Order: sequence, then structure tokens, then C-alpha cells
Amino acid sequence: MTLQRPDLKALVPLIEELLPGKALQVEMSLCALISGGHILIEDAPGMGKTTLAYFMGKILGLEISRIQFTNDLLPADILGSNIFHPSEGKFIFRRGPLFGELILADELNRAPAKTQSALLQAMEEKFISIEGEHYPLSPLFSVFATQNPRGMSGTFALPESQLDRFLMKFSMGHPPREAELRLIQASSRREAIAEIKACFLPKDLLEWRKAADKVLVSPEIAGYIMRLLENSRQRSQQRGLSSRAGIDLVRASKAWAYINARDFVLPDDVKFIFPFVAGHRLPLQEQGVKIESEMAREILKDVSVL
Repeated sequence: MTLQRPDLKALVPLIEELLPGKALQVEMSLCALISGGHILIEDAPGMGKTTLAYFMGKILGLEISRIQFTNDLLPADILGSNIFHPSEGKFIFRRGPLFGELILADELNRAPAKTQSALLQAMEEKFISIEGEHYPLSPLFSVFATQNPRGMSGTFALPESQLDRFLMKFSMGHPPREAELRLIQASSRREAIAEIKACFLPKDLLEWRKAADKVLVSPEIAGYIMRLLENSRQRSQQRGLSSRAGIDLVRASKAWAYINARDFVLPDDVKFIFPFVAGHRLPLQEQGVKIESEMAREILKDVSVL
């Protein structure tokens, strides 16, 4: 059976105008959103990380909530807090910026560990707890976090527990020369993105998630994914992949198959997605996207499909 995948044709001219040469990053972002996962984008400032997040939010009609992470940001600044209202004689919970649909966590690794960890429960369980009360987040809740490369001034390493909550990680990279030339001659991308009309609706994203969840993962594919996990655990110079990584790999592979109009996962789907899902979970310390991807591809080379 062939699935009716999201029609991405309308996005092609928008991508070429606003994110030239970044069709792959747009497709990977869509894959993560259909998977219901979170994205970590690593690159130097000015490479289009936040532009990509705004772009995805606008084309899907999602409520975008931006949080600029700094070294003095407190957990209450993102979660919210109880404020006493004298007129009503009681405390009322004031929601923080985390109560959005697409959360742009800008320069996440500039914040200290305590504030970074405030995202953990929200990313995993899609609700937060404040003084014993539970507050559900949107069913569309997804975090697009950006970070500067490791070693840049004012950055803190993300803890392993937080890295494991991100479905995938990738970089932006420089666009092709001709595309970059057009880009630097054009007007502000942020203004152009603000004028974009949604190509899809939030309900479309929810329907895609339901459809992608029905994509078939055969016992053979599941066995291949299990062997990839086991191989990663046999490497002393790397951190072995967790069961959560295996679950995320299945979810992302199903979403990628769905985007490509199939109702079953192929080995090539797993191979393509694997570096994005596994790379950031492997190093014993953050190494940067390029090295992380190389480590993931070494595992792919060592593990046969059958």
C-alpha cells in the first residue's frame, strides 16, 4: 500500500528563498516532528538555526515560543511560577514560555545545568510539575534547541540525560556558494518568514503522526536495529546506545518511510536516519556533529542488515 505523504512541493520555492541548500534539514525537521520528538541543532552563530525553527513553525501553523538561554536564566523563567494576586487573595499559576507548541530553545548550552535539567520532564513526559501540581503541555509540544559548538566562550556541556531526550541532532552547514550569494543580497529572512502563510495545519501534523505510527517494522528490521544497539555497547571508546535510542530509531525510521510514501520500513531508512538519531548519544563527551556522525557510521559498517 502506498501512503499519501505530506505534499512538500509547496515548500520547495520557500526553502530555496529562505533556507537555500537546506532541503535536507527541513525534511529531517519534519521527520522529527512527525515522530513527536525533539531536535538539537549545533552550528556556529549565523548559520540559520533559529531561522529553520521559525520556518518549520510557520509552515505548520504552530504556536512558536522562543526562549533565549543565558547563564542567569532560572528554571522558573521557562516553566512559570505561582504569583499571588491580592485582589483574589490566592496564588495563580503564570505559565512560562514552555507552554507553546514549537519551543525554540535558543543557545541551550549557554544555560547552567540546573536550568537545562528543567526541560527534562517536559521533553520526556509532556507535562511539568510545580509545587505538587501537574500542568499538561500541548500534544504538539516539540523542542527545537540550538547550541553553539563545544568550546565556544560561555557554553556548558549538555548532560547525557538531556542529550538522550533529543530524537536527533544535526548541523546546518554553509549553503552552496551561489545560494549563499543570493542569501547575502536578499532582504531580512526573519521579515520574510513572518509573512509566510501556513502550508499545513496543526491537525495535519497530528494526522501524520497517527499514519506514521502504523508504518510496518518487520521482525528483520527490528533485529537489525537491535544489532546496531548491541554493537554500540561493545565499543569501549563509546557510550552504548540506550533502549530509548532504539525506540527513537524505530519512530524516526517509520516517519522517514512515511514521508517517502511507504507503509513499511526499509533497511535504507534505518541506515539514513541512524547517524542523526545515534550520533549525539555515542561519545563519552560532546565531540561535535561531524565526529559523532563518523562514530555512528562506523557502527553501520560493522553491522549487516541480515
